[in-house]
Amino acid sequence: MNRKISFTAAALASVFATSIIWGQATQPYDGSMQSRVIASSHQDQSAEAKSGHEDNDKPLATDQVDHPVLWEDPGDIARRDLFYGHGGEKGQPKPPFVFLTEDRSGTNPKFDTRDGGDKKWRVKLGEESRPEVVASRLLWAIGYFVNDDYLVPDAEVRDLKMKRKPGDMKGDLVANARFSRKPAGQEKMGIWEWKNNPFTGTRELNGLRVAMAVINNWDLKDVNNAVYQDEKTGRQLFIVSDIGAAFGTNKLSWTRGQSKGNVESFKDSKFITRSTDTEVDFATPSAPTALLAETAGFGIVPYAKRSGLNWIGKNIPLEDVRWIGSLLGQLTHEQLVDAFRAGNFPPDEIAIYVTYLENRIIELKNL
Repeated sequence: MNRKISFTAAALASVFATSIIWGQATQPYDGSMQSRVIASSHQDQSAEAKSGHEDNDKPLATDQVDHPVLWEDPGDIARRDLFYGHGGEKGQPKPPFVFLTEDRSGTNPKFDTRDGGDKKWRVKLGEESRPEVVASRLLWAIGYFVNDDYLVPDAEVRDLKMKRKPGDMKGDLVANARFSRKPAGQEKMGIWEWKNNPFTGTRELNGLRVAMAVINNWDLKDVNNAVYQDEKTGRQLFIVSDIGAAFGTNKLSWTRGQSKGNVESFKDSKFITRSTDTEVDFATPSAPTALLAETAGFGIVPYAKRSGLNWIGKNIPLEDVRWIGSLLGQLTHEQLVDAFRAGNFPPDEIAIYVTYLENRIIELKNL
């Protein structure tokens, strides 16, 4: 009986997924779980198409690669300022803010604004904004390239007009808004792929794979990576540009509040799942198998997009794991606290996050 039910659900999910792919899923949004998945799937596809058109989300071709860089020596890690990050205190967004246009790509509300210093910023709202700032601080601290990210707890944006409005938006006021911008002189050339890039097999790429597991960043689709051309140096900077799905669960779940910036989910999540004399496996990213059960099979589309990513956290050379652990181990307790303060997390949550991060770093160093 159970096998028959399971088979039927899988078959229905397959048919449903096919109808979505061919644009035939026309059920209205009625607030049910199935309808929410339908709406999310449509939004994901249309957003990616729009993003690809506007933001050059095509993989960088091999013949376009010239002087690629993924990591640089951070120097004295213990002296890096994790509260203000890469952009520093002077680089913070300055009010007043003026609304420019809404960006409807991705799953979180976003818009562009211009600040009082005439700088243009991409603003992200929702559950990814706080963990994304923290993640960027940690990656930058150990030598990886990041955007200039800041968390503004309360911002007034003149003439704010949004079709996708988060619950904490009231009129022209937004709360916990992540302001992000590329450093001056950089142009996005495209995206890079985890399985096909100039750094495959290197210590630097393997270290980045470990870093994603340390922060539980499970949303590792290729479209979340970017390549920027640094006009000043000629280098092509390879970065993980969308890192907001962090500090929650190891994988996509139906309850988005659990999978991003949720301290209880992070605390209860697994970290290292296997270690040998030569390799280490991590729990992040994990295939979101529970999503199919939670949505009665209707979550097949987001499941399919992420089910093949778990290899990123598997079979990582032990020596590369130890290397990234040695870098993270140079961060002080105060720096870790500052990173979460930069993300505007409450003190009680910061204390838990820092404790578990420090424990993970110790595990890496002890391998």
